[in-house]
Amino acid sequence: MVLVGKLRARWLAVLVHTAALASLSLLVWDYWQGNFLIDPVREIMPRTGRTALILLLLSLACTPLNTLFGFKAAIKVRRPLGLYAFAHAALHVLTFIGLDYGFDLELIIEAIFGQSFALVGFVAFILLLPLAITSTNGWQKRLQRNWKRLHRLVYLIIPLVILHFAWAGKDFRDPLLYGGGMVLLFVMRVPQLVKAVGAMRHIK
Repeated sequence: MVLVGKLRARWLAVLVHTAALASLSLLVWDYWQGNFLIDPVREIMPRTGRTALILLLLSLACTPLNTLFGFKAAIKVRRPLGLYAFAHAALHVLTFIGLDYGFDLELIIEAIFGQSFALVGFVAFILLLPLAITSTNGWQKRLQRNWKRLHRLVYLIIPLVILHFAWAGKDFRDPLLYGGGMVLLFVMRVPQLVKAVGAMRHIK
């Protein structure tokens, strides 16, 4: 009964961990079973890239869900969402430099600086790296106010990822959809809106 009570209290965290780990596990399973034999790069990169972007957007949604709607459970899953996004992004990059270019540094550099979408994606990943490294409580204490400043890079990273997504493909409908979601989440963080919604909730 105690375990059931804990699961009920942390249902959102359980859902996030289960879904993210299932995504990674399914990817490994498909690779192990040889489901990517025809063209593993074309199969793995879209899946890992899209999932990383979705998880980044979900992590961005946590604060507005708390400040506007009082959904406090969202704050507790913000960090794991960001770390799972980084894990998928790392697999995305590893597939690019490993499966696609065989870890050949000369070819990788040529590919990155010779293709706009690859350069934008690479910059986004490099910016995401320090956010993942400093995601612990220890780093938060060390950096203090600078921690928040550093993690505001997510406001730059997500647009770069969407631009990377748009340039990498021929269909702009999905990038526009994700871009619309990003703009909405940015608007939901506007201080004036947060104050207005907070005042309305207080009146009720």
